[in-house]
Amino acid sequence: MKNIVEFLHDKGYLFKKLHKIDNQLLNTKKKIEIYEGVDLKSNYVAIFYILSKSRFILKNTQEIFSLYEKLIKAREHNFKKRVLILNSLICSKSKILLKENKWKTYVTL
Repeated sequence: MKNIVEFLHDKGYLFKKLHKIDNQLLNTKKKIEIYEGVDLKSNYVAIFYILSKSRFILKNTQEIFSLYEKLIKAREHNFKKRVLILNSLICSKSKILLKENKWKTYVTL
C-alpha cells in the first residue's frame, strides 16, 4: 500500500483516508487491489491497482467496469474520481474507452 500512496502522491493525489476493499466483498478472485479513498476536498476516489504480465485488453476493461458497479452497490455511494494503475501495457481501445468513462489511467513500467 505504501508504494500506491507514494505513486499517487507524485501524481497529485492526497488522501485523508485510504483503505483497501476486500475482494470477497465484490465476489471476485482476480489479482486486483481495490482501494477507497477520501481526498482533501472530501471527494471519494476509487483506486484499482492491477499487477499483470500480459497486456490490458478490452475484455479486462469490461471486467473493471463490472467490478466498479459492484463497488458502488457494496459501498452505497458513487465515486467522484476513478483511478486505474497498471503494471503492464494497455491496449489503445481500452485506453480510449476508459478515458470516455472518466477514468484516469496510469502505467507503471
